[in-house]
Amino acid sequence: MEKEKLSTKETVIQVAKFVAFSMGAGIIQIVSYTIIHELTDCAHWMAYLPSLILSVLYNFTVNRKFTFKSATNVPVAMVKVALFYCVFTPVSLYLGQLAENAGINNYIIEAVTMACNLVTEYVFCRFVVYRNSMNTNDIAQMDKVKK
Repeated sequence: MEKEKLSTKETVIQVAKFVAFSMGAGIIQIVSYTIIHELTDCAHWMAYLPSLILSVLYNFTVNRKFTFKSATNVPVAMVKVALFYCVFTPVSLYLGQLAENAGINNYIIEAVTMACNLVTEYVFCRFVVYRNSMNTNDIAQMDKVKK
């Protein structure tokens, strides 16, 4: 596939979409985290991990289709995102545990972790996962026809 360079305006729109969809994922994550944490009074990581998985599944699905407009092979893209989380998850769990041990409020830990996730995941998706497949799906093709 031919690599397409995004204009500054397209990049700003792409970042805005990613942030908007990530806010939806954030709602999923914080609601599921809160339910697990408050109902079980468990350690931070025991509420964090399932809430992270739920948010990643949502975020991957909507950002692949609407933000990056990618027709890339779904299993390959999922493996790449999974590899990102093979690094991000243990690092964030470790740092979250250190923060919890230091007496930092679990919801502050969750908010900081989510902000770090937003930035690092966008960069990884943009430059690794969808690097050569942006604007290749049916939505992007219809957009090109409209122009």
